[in-house]
Amino acid sequence: MTVWDEVVGQPAAVAELSAAASDSAAMTHAWLFTGPPGSGRSVAARAFAAALQCPQHGCGECASCHTVLAGTHSDVREVVPEGLSISVRSMRLLVQSAARRPATGRYQILIITDADRLTENAANALLKSIEEPPDQTIFLLCAPSDHPEDVAVTIRSRCRPIPLRSPSAAAIADVLVRRDGIDPETASWAASVAGGHVGRARRLARDPAARAHRELVLGLPMRVRSLGDAFTFAGDLVRDAKAEATELSESRDAAEREELAVAMGAGGTGKGVAAAARGAKAAERDLERQQKSRNTRTQRDALDRALVDLAGFLRDALVVGSEAQVPLTHPDRDADVRRAATDWSPESVLRRLEAVLACRTALDQNVKPEIAVEAMMATLQRG
Repeated sequence: MTVWDEVVGQPAAVAELSAAASDSAAMTHAWLFTGPPGSGRSVAARAFAAALQCPQHGCGECASCHTVLAGTHSDVREVVPEGLSISVRSMRLLVQSAARRPATGRYQILIITDADRLTENAANALLKSIEEPPDQTIFLLCAPSDHPEDVAVTIRSRCRPIPLRSPSAAAIADVLVRRDGIDPETASWAASVAGGHVGRARRLARDPAARAHRELVLGLPMRVRSLGDAFTFAGDLVRDAKAEATELSESRDAAEREELAVAMGAGGTGKGVAAAARGAKAAERDLERQQKSRNTRTQRDALDRALVDLAGFLRDALVVGSEAQVPLTHPDRDADVRRAATDWSPESVLRRLEAVLACRTALDQNVKPEIAVEAMMATLQRG
């Protein structure tokens, strides 16, 4: 088993990356992994980083491979933004650390899993390093696409592109059975309804709560019969997203606050306690801002999963109504999809779909979730 077994359904990308890892003449200092959500951009980047550090170029068995894949290799740093963006301050610190000589590996590698969240100043800080790359430093950027809205043209032009595609349902099901030990029937179902998203399929296969929430969301289009229903269900969606974000954040936030308090000398005595307490207040405010931003991101991600499911349902209604011979996004909702295609005109389905997509855009532009979701639900009711 090699590191490339982690990359699902991407034979062309694996072949190119494997060849580059084993041939230093084919290497470049900056790479851009693009592909739709769930295509495994960060997984491919991590596997490539492991292959670059591995003496056998990705054996999957050595200490280098294990530590890179586990996120503990001293010469591989991974930027996973927890808030809404990656700040210029954090990027400058990371770029400086990546410019050092490798401690144990062949390269210093910086993986940026969501390069589309770089602020303009952060992107400029990164660009300076990519333009004049330090020796033995590799930058691996991941983004939904190479469109200028996702990655600045100046950065994109200096990176070698690795386009990824959504893996097939069969490839996803195979990895769920082989690597995660999920029974074949559950794996096949989860892969068929995940829209090519490996992580989504794994979550649906393992988590009963995720399956229940999906059922609730996909039942909404046929249950919204009045304007009152629209507002009620909108409130339910937002509350569920907030509850999920709170549940995920509470224990982590408390642990971070406790760690900060200990680091700042909580409970100590002596001459430096007063000065430390003043510094602790500023550090606490910074931590609160970071935690608030992370909580907002988690809430939006939860809402976005529901919106993607709704968009898939409406897309299926258009497919059935047009009698197109293509697979459904939600094959297990065939009865409801056919009912929607019968009851609603194609124009009405399109208006509903546009409302869902507009809601996603509004949330990205920091519109208050309650307002954005209520507007969408009103259109779902009205058609």
